[in-house]
Amino acid sequence: MNAPTPLPDAVLWDMDGTLVDTEPYWVESEHEVVEKYGGTWSHELAMQVVGFDLLDSGRFIREQSGIDVEPSVIVEELLDLVVRRVEEEVPFRPGALELLADLRAHGVRCALVTMSYRRFVAPILAGLPDDTFEVVVTGDAVSQGKPHPEPYLKAAAILGVEPSRTLAIEDSNTGTRSAESAGCTVLVVPNHVPVLEGERRVFVDSLADLSARTLPALVGVDGLSGARRS
Repeated sequence: MNAPTPLPDAVLWDMDGTLVDTEPYWVESEHEVVEKYGGTWSHELAMQVVGFDLLDSGRFIREQSGIDVEPSVIVEELLDLVVRRVEEEVPFRPGALELLADLRAHGVRCALVTMSYRRFVAPILAGLPDDTFEVVVTGDAVSQGKPHPEPYLKAAAILGVEPSRTLAIEDSNTGTRSAESAGCTVLVVPNHVPVLEGERRVFVDSLADLSARTLPALVGVDGLSGARRS
């Protein structure tokens, strides 16, 4: 008989660019806000803030675009625009909903760990079953955002699991550094920005065709320290 398959105690999901492909919404909104105040912005600059804490993004936008607007105001105006876009259409990434459903069917606990604020997350969660994410950690609920490990440490603590027994799914260097620093193994699904190689990083092109059964073999038995068995 085959040995039982090791499963993570929890899977911790990034949102923007990983669960949903909302980065184009953010880029469009950044251009709109910067142009409103007479500044200049570019796609290259927008890619530099992918995965950032929103206030850090606001500071960067102010510094690089030349607009004299408080970072907190920039963030709120960005949120107004992006929420409006996501309420019209939630662009889930290929395979994300299927993998989420399969993980839950196998009893794997899931958490959402995002630097977006709760009011942006709400319309995305509204389209999912209520028990999809047992824990939701948002950017306005932590004192230090990604790349600091606090968001992932907080999610693991609320779940009551060791970070080393979890798998994080990320699409950016900023988010991957956060999860890795917290002690998670990271499944990296690059999207709009390239992600560097790392010891606790496993790369895939897409979430499509992944399942609760294929994840353990993908990351390796030793990749999740003390993972439970199905």
